[in-house]
Amino acid sequence: MKSINVQASPSYYVCEVGAYERLESLLIEGKVEKALLVHGIKSLCAAKNKLPAFENVGVCFEQYSGECSINEIDRLQKIAQASQSDVIIGLGGGKVMDLAKATANQLNVPVVLLPTLASQCAAWTPLSVIYTESGDYLKYSQFVKNPWIVLVEPTVIAASPIEYLRAGIGDTLAKWYEARALTKLLDQKRVPVQLSLQTAKLCKNLLLEESGQALATLNEKEVSYSLLTIIETNIMAGGLVGGLGDEYGRIAGAHSVHNALTQFEETHRFLHGEKVAYGILVQLALEEEHVELRSLLPFYKEIGLPVSLEELGLRTEQNVIEKIADGTLQPNESIHFIGDSYTTYDVIRGIETVEAYNNN
Repeated sequence: MKSINVQASPSYYVCEVGAYERLESLLIEGKVEKALLVHGIKSLCAAKNKLPAFENVGVCFEQYSGECSINEIDRLQKIAQASQSDVIIGLGGGKVMDLAKATANQLNVPVVLLPTLASQCAAWTPLSVIYTESGDYLKYSQFVKNPWIVLVEPTVIAASPIEYLRAGIGDTLAKWYEARALTKLLDQKRVPVQLSLQTAKLCKNLLLEESGQALATLNEKEVSYSLLTIIETNIMAGGLVGGLGDEYGRIAGAHSVHNALTQFEETHRFLHGEKVAYGILVQLALEEEHVELRSLLPFYKEIGLPVSLEELGLRTEQNVIEKIADGTLQPNESIHFIGDSYTTYDVIRGIETVEAYNNN
């Protein structure tokens, strides 16, 4: 077994009503004098009434461009340096979280993350997914330092669009299927890997049990037990899988399919977790886990996750399927971590299997 780098959690985490109210006092306790707060338009509108007044810490607000790209990281780095910021604060969805982490890493300063969506575990993890300016997947970068502070305000997430929580469910569900695939060939599993797998299985069980009620509650803008459970599963438990298991708890086949799907302009309107959810189905087909694949389809249909290429805006034509297969098997893709040597034909057949189940 390879070495395992355990980066389990942020230094400080709170998920409760009024969490943002702690922010300024925590910054003061951390000797912060100036901060750069990176945000999106919608995220700032959703959260501004919950933020403290920042009477004793100088905070510079900066709207991000819409992508976590190399150019945007460089732009924010320059702004942070010019404002002499001691810390980077990210307020928003996954791309803002990743952008704040990457910028803080460049500057070697702490990062504070305030997720306004529960669409993935980006607020928890010490890594950033980097895209091109046009939204195509480029790479992901892992950092030595974990986030310093993560504050989750559930009332903000309770008022967020339903598609983001649903996408988070898809992305977090992949934790179990990818971690299982990454560890299936291990004769012995060290304690961090066992903890990672147990957490991944907990994610799966909680998502299958509570997602339907949580999504229904989201429409009512209430913080119910089910909604709070899914918020913490998507952000905290999902992040713990990789934090404990390192490369044995991170991405595999489902994310490779996601990355291949991003090369199509038609898929850019779909969220990360929606494409990953479809990738789970393809990975299961590749692993010949047909019973598991079929068992997930009713759940997908119940909560509205995509079960076909058509539902991702793509035609089921041979050239489209071949292009997805080729993209899935690019040399740097995480599908190769599984241990099986899949061919283009295998991935084509896997996609066709998923499509066939949905045509029956």
